Amino acid sequence: MTDFLKTSLSRRAVLQTAAVGAVGINPALRAAVYAQGSDAPEKKEVKIGFIPLTDCASVIMASVLGFDQKYGVKIIPTKEASWAGVRDKLVNGELDFAHVLYGLVYGVHVGIGGPKKDMAVLMTLNNNGQAITLSKKLADKGAVDGAGLAKLMAADKREYTFAQTFPTGTHAMWLYYWMAANGIDPMKGAKVITVPPPQMVANMRVGNMDGYCVGEPWNHRAIIDGIGVTAATTQDIWKDHPEKVLGTTGDYVKKYPNTCRAVTAAIIEAGRWIDASLANKNKMAETIADKSFVNTSVDAINQRILGRYQNGMGKTWDDPNHMKFYNEGAVTLPYLSDGMWFLTQHKRWGLLKEHPDYLAVAKQVNQIDIYKQAAAAAKAPVPKDAMRTSKLMDGVVWDGKDPKKYADSFKVKA
Repeated sequence: MTDFLKTSLSRRAVLQTAAVGAVGINPALRAAVYAQGSDAPEKKEVKIGFIPLTDCASVIMASVLGFDQKYGVKIIPTKEASWAGVRDKLVNGELDFAHVLYGLVYGVHVGIGGPKKDMAVLMTLNNNGQAITLSKKLADKGAVDGAGLAKLMAADKREYTFAQTFPTGTHAMWLYYWMAANGIDPMKGAKVITVPPPQMVANMRVGNMDGYCVGEPWNHRAIIDGIGVTAATTQDIWKDHPEKVLGTTGDYVKKYPNTCRAVTAAIIEAGRWIDASLANKNKMAETIADKSFVNTSVDAINQRILGRYQNGMGKTWDDPNHMKFYNEGAVTLPYLSDGMWFLTQHKRWGLLKEHPDYLAVAKQVNQIDIYKQAAAAAKAPVPKDAMRTSKLMDGVVWDGKDPKKYADSFKVKA
């Protein structure tokens, strides 16, 4: 056995022991959770793909702390290089599930994000906690926020390049929404490229882009490295916005419903554990910073996970709307209206040519019934309504009631 594997195994054992003390995990409970044989997971070992980002934490901690064992499954976290790679491995069955972009799942389902395939969202993994980073060079010229960027781009004409992480994904939609709300047309006024999250900082360092939208820790990392500034957080764009989800294919849900329920319950518990205390958040940061997971320094993760923000230009603040994994049960329900919102933005930016049946698609993708069963198993509260109302940064309210009108209402669109 290698030293690395010995260390990983002993570390897992220590953390599992801590979890047993904290939440009373006992292998004997497995039978109690699924008293009837028909409820037993069809697959006992599952591969869950993840990208090195802070918001993979509930998937990793479900495995490291043994929450998965409580529900009769073993989660094997599988580190992936890009969202396109995650998509391909989900679609072809190499992965059972993935920590994945909400908008990627919907893009594949409707056939605009790669090969068309029926997809499923089992739960929301987190709210908030992404950001838009602008290069230090732009900041030095006054582009420290959206208004400053718009002013600079109008005065200093050239091709400006911005990066997102997947064409139909969350980061693309946050970037486009933020730019448009500041009067910048992301389709006509700039060049937008796709870059995998862990490669953002290196690409900005060598001058390949003027700005990017990505998840943590790759915004705070740019500040630590002195190459970028935080122009906006995504919770500034939409407080408590949906972000990553636990995704799989529609076929997988039909074939392995009990496995889906067990894995979802385990990750709900892990999210609750993370949000339960500062000590747990710090322990999570120490765990996922490891080279086998996010591969960065602990300080790149643990500040913003506690809501301690700095913009790279001397401003610091405490943000109560930092990344949440549970938030008393409000995070994890895969709201139908959240899925519909991504479709409205796909239509807004010309990715979808026609209006889909927004609600019907959301009901196909978001597995509300399985989620409710998993939440019951995890003793987690379930919000009463699978539709919710949100006000975004430009004052426009999204409630899911008239998605066609909403999608067509924006002044800046494709």
